[in-house]
Amino acid sequence: MQRRVYPFNALLARMKYITRWGLMRSARTESLCEHTADTAILAHTLCAVSNIVFGTNVRAETVAVAALYHDASEILTGDMPTPVKYKSEPLRAAYKAVEADAAATLGALLPEAVRGAMEGYLSGSVLTDKERQLLKAADRLSALIKCVEEEHSGNREFAGARRQQSEALAAMRCPEADYFLEHMLPCYDWTLDELTECGISEE
Repeated sequence: MQRRVYPFNALLARMKYITRWGLMRSARTESLCEHTADTAILAHTLCAVSNIVFGTNVRAETVAVAALYHDASEILTGDMPTPVKYKSEPLRAAYKAVEADAAATLGALLPEAVRGAMEGYLSGSVLTDKERQLLKAADRLSALIKCVEEEHSGNREFAGARRQQSEALAAMRCPEADYFLEHMLPCYDWTLDELTECGISEE
């Protein structure tokens, strides 16, 4: 009897080979795997801020897991450059359809018994509107942080992208993202010694 095999996880393991920011000259290459991990951590942080600081009731662990899969479709589609993806509404709609098809294709590579439990994470449908906003904010924050790091390396190539991401975050009207920008993003300017000294200024 032939053994059934399911290549879902082996395919996702290839995220480390997919390079982001394909049209940009980078001081340091960023893989899709790195971006995914960063986004999951940021999403979990934003959810904690949302629940504790702003008194909401979002599911931090659910959002973090959804973040781990939020760009999984790019294993099949590649990383579409932002200027192309958002150039027009027809292009955006077409890419969304491609993403949805790729997510369904990935889901079909799972054992039948677990497909139903995983589908919501691959498609994002497991999230509420607020949770979806927090994941999107985390995604944009990850991109913004990449821009900050590139500028710290003396690379001006990301100046325009940094401005675009900042404007997009402001347009989201997400108080959790605003909180992060005010209280957490400035620390990305610190040296390792400054970060490990954990200095807190009181006003």
